[in-house]
Amino acid sequence: EGASAAAHALSLPAEAYGNDPRLEAMWAIKASDHAEVYFNLISSVDPKFLKLTKVDDKLYTLFRESFKDLDIKLLKTEDLKSDEAKGRWRPFCNQFEGIVEDFNYGTLLRLDTEKEYTEENTIFTRVQFYAIEIARNREGLNDKVFKSKSNR
Repeated sequence: EGASAAAHALSLPAEAYGNDPRLEAMWAIKASDHAEVYFNLISSVDPKFLKLTKVDDKLYTLFRESFKDLDIKLLKTEDLKSDEAKGRWRPFCNQFEGIVEDFNYGTLLRLDTEKEYTEENTIFTRVQFYAIEIARNREGLNDKVFKSKSNR
């Protein structure tokens, strides 16, 4: 019953809540659970075979056209959160509204691909997670996690 109520609460528009700390805590828990599941996934399945959305090819192509010089192996907070970065990311992300199912879902992203999720190595993102992780998987940057966790 509690999980059902939380799921319903998270499906309502943000305007319905303001800055309700209980809702922020629910989002944090959901984002943390997603991060754990994703890390376990790239640890146990060869990342190059993963499909994260129905439009992975389009996400990857448009991401690399828009952010061809972005170092996705070792991101910096300002790559995603500076005013300049937000100005570049906003139009990129908005083109996937209604196309990517979890377009606006808050997700934790590792800054350094060679490290696990930690407070220092994590940033909160939305659809950028999919674009960056699809690129990391296709470009072999998550292979080290897979190989170290699967002893291959």
